[in-house]
Amino acid sequence: MAQIASSIGIDFGTSNTVIALADAHANVRTIQFGAEADASDVYRSILCFQKQDGGGRHDIEVNGGAEAIEAYLTSANDVRFIQSIKSHAASRLFEETRIFGTPYKFEDLLASFLQCAVKDTSDALENLGTSFISGRPVAFVGSAPDDALAMTRYEAGYAKAGFPTPKHVYEPVGAAYSYARRLKNDATVLVGDFGGGTSDFSIIKFEKTGGRTVAHPIGYAGIGIAGDRFDYRIIDAVISPKLGKYGQYRSFNKLLEMPKHYYTQFAKWHQLALLKSPETIRALRELEKAATKPEQIEALIETIVDDRGFDIYSAVSSAKTQLSSNSTAKLQLKLGDIDIDETIAVEDFNHWISPDIAQIASKVDSLLESTGLDDTDIDNVFLTGGSSFIPAVKKIFADRFGIHKLAGGNQFQSVAIGLSLIGLEDDVSPWLANAANKSQFTR
Repeated sequence: MAQIASSIGIDFGTSNTVIALADAHANVRTIQFGAEADASDVYRSILCFQKQDGGGRHDIEVNGGAEAIEAYLTSANDVRFIQSIKSHAASRLFEETRIFGTPYKFEDLLASFLQCAVKDTSDALENLGTSFISGRPVAFVGSAPDDALAMTRYEAGYAKAGFPTPKHVYEPVGAAYSYARRLKNDATVLVGDFGGGTSDFSIIKFEKTGGRTVAHPIGYAGIGIAGDRFDYRIIDAVISPKLGKYGQYRSFNKLLEMPKHYYTQFAKWHQLALLKSPETIRALRELEKAATKPEQIEALIETIVDDRGFDIYSAVSSAKTQLSSNSTAKLQLKLGDIDIDETIAVEDFNHWISPDIAQIASKVDSLLESTGLDDTDIDNVFLTGGSSFIPAVKKIFADRFGIHKLAGGNQFQSVAIGLSLIGLEDDVSPWLANAANKSQFTR
């Protein structure tokens, strides 16, 4: 192995971001964010823009991670809260968003987020390493994601934030590389990486030979369904009906159902902030005047205008976590004058997400079919990412491969750790997203 002094791996996620540093001896540490008492190696992928007294771009204060949450909850100024930034990366429909009148492209948002992350490490990232590996999903979110556009935007965002140009590796490959350190014997491993925006899979055959781990890539697959989609299902079923979905409004002496597209956007984290436009608010005000239950539309408008996305996220995330280990969950939230206090049964949650679970299972089916493998060829299944805790997700793999083959651990850190270790390779090209399907690689 070439003596690379150090390597940085960044797992920029839809919900969370983790950064790992590896030294020349393959000692890895994850970067800590925040003050010592509250330090964490998981940095929330969110931004909060605060409008100061001036008015120009330089009068906007930007915070990320835990500081973004604190600013959102305590600021007396106007704020704009943005989450699920990554979901816009491959979308040609997203050109920019205006924040207090200033246009921000995807790369501007990414650069702002990365600069906040670096600031919140207390200078732990002064040395960015001699090798830089950035994770990327196998499949980006969206109906027609543009991979090349996403990579261009990633690199522009990193450059604006002062990072060197990264090399890109599929996120499940990073997780697989991290998991391979546990193996004592040869094994064919299926890795499932369940993030906020995408679920990605890799199958890699690892061989232990001469004190080294030799890895042979077999196949990759991904789908733009993961934690955010499960959140969408809860919002759509529990919260949106309290804010006018399925309600009616009067038009020319007819009763019409409320337009559904507002609620489709409302239930998606990466689109929620985009509803806060003068045109949308004016349209909703007109619907409020004609609605049979105007108080519900008023609460919807208030929720959008007041940037209540984090409050909704917190309530939904709490309910989803409860459902990972309990038969019921409480979802409690106050939006405007509307009180939401609902008990969600795990059976209902499983029913809501069943189309998504079916698509994830189908993607695993197609991966095995394309590689010519069957269930018995898989020796180990490594599941990582927050949504891997959801019982319905785990059941896909337990039913198919057997619970005894399932492993987990470092659900949020494994991708970044693996990426940083890949960066120590004297030749990283076989691991890269544009070459890994065709090459053999060793560790």
